[in-house]
Amino acid sequence: MNHEHFQEQVKNIYRAVKELESMFPDRPFTPDGHMVGSLGECLVADAYQLELMPPSNKGYDALTKEGRKVEIKATQAKSVAFRSCPEHTIIIKINKNGTFKEYFNGPGEIIWQHFEGKKKPSNGQFQISLTRVSELSAMVPKASRVPRST
Repeated sequence: MNHEHFQEQVKNIYRAVKELESMFPDRPFTPDGHMVGSLGECLVADAYQLELMPPSNKGYDALTKEGRKVEIKATQAKSVAFRSCPEHTIIIKINKNGTFKEYFNGPGEIIWQHFEGKKKPSNGQFQISLTRVSELSAMVPKASRVPRST
């Protein structure tokens, strides 16, 4: 895959959003939902050389070359949501220039422990802030992270 071309296409999405918002200042055109999830999965798969699974695969989005199951969480907000404990998770925030910032890369149990003792929300999704995720990321040894290739 051509990394630069891919990033340019992501930039084009955000350029279009900016243009639409300038045309209709009282309407937000923020990409969200499936688009952000798919963009994040593709950005991470590209950057970490992961094999993407089919969409809506239960429990994980990609595999490492060694077969580790990776749940990818992408956001443009200040938090992410979990339904279950992933084997491994990479959490990112997508930048408008086609890049991303990694907030967490490690065993899912580190995140999941944060929810221990809490009542499961009615929608079945526990929320965790990127601030807290960053704090938990400091607990992850380098050897437990999926190495980034680009």
